[in-house]
Amino acid sequence: DLVAQGREVSDIRATFGNVVSTMLSTEIGNAAGTTVSTVEHLMSALSALGIDNLLVEIDGPEVPVLDGSSEIFLERIEAAGIEKLDAPRNAIRILKPVVVEDGQKRAALLPGEGFSIAFEIDFDNPVIGRQSIETDLHDPFFAEDILRSRTFCLRRDIEAMWEVGLAKGGSLDNAVVVDDDHVMNEGGLRYEDEFVRHKVLDAVGDLALSGMPLIGRYEGSRAGHAMNNRVLRALMADPSAYEVVDFAEARRPAPLARELAISAD
Repeated sequence: DLVAQGREVSDIRATFGNVVSTMLSTEIGNAAGTTVSTVEHLMSALSALGIDNLLVEIDGPEVPVLDGSSEIFLERIEAAGIEKLDAPRNAIRILKPVVVEDGQKRAALLPGEGFSIAFEIDFDNPVIGRQSIETDLHDPFFAEDILRSRTFCLRRDIEAMWEVGLAKGGSLDNAVVVDDDHVMNEGGLRYEDEFVRHKVLDAVGDLALSGMPLIGRYEGSRAGHAMNNRVLRALMADPSAYEVVDFAEARRPAPLARELAISAD
């Protein structure tokens, strides 16, 4: 749960059903009209750390963007310490493919073991271009490989947003800014493919709004916050597409996968 501290304290459950906007970031809200935006970077860090029971107190309408990645959240949470609760941990195991498409955009949740992620982007920009990556949330190097990647934008886009009063806090300190054929940040990129890595970071954070760990596979192509929320809503709207299991079941293949394996033998 996120507790927004303003004139009045207001609880917002961090779930996919409470997403009220996906423009530029993922924003959640409640019936009282209280909203908190840019939850995805914090949610991604929590997902990577295996934390799904937490109360966050925030004074303001947005989770601090910090350096544009999840790294600082990860470091501070690990430094504070994580308590393992003496209670069963449930997970959502995906049983059949769920796919949403919008033109060239595609997001899919598929059966699988653990939680693997494949993502590709294709930008009409020589610096970003076409990039793809495949990783696994439970890989010991996931935090190092993915959570340090920063959000990015084109200079012309950020200037357009400034003109209409948006992204006022955006700067080279909290985002990678691309100007035509070069990166404006003095230190350059943290990874050659930092752009697609950050798309994975965002997707993991958006999908963490399922409320439980997911067991399966996510595939995204030119997808963003809206597509991530759409595919999660589509999954949860179809009771035959998933089952809730004890998290210890995560290492066991889904029934459909077991059936296919037997058939292949």
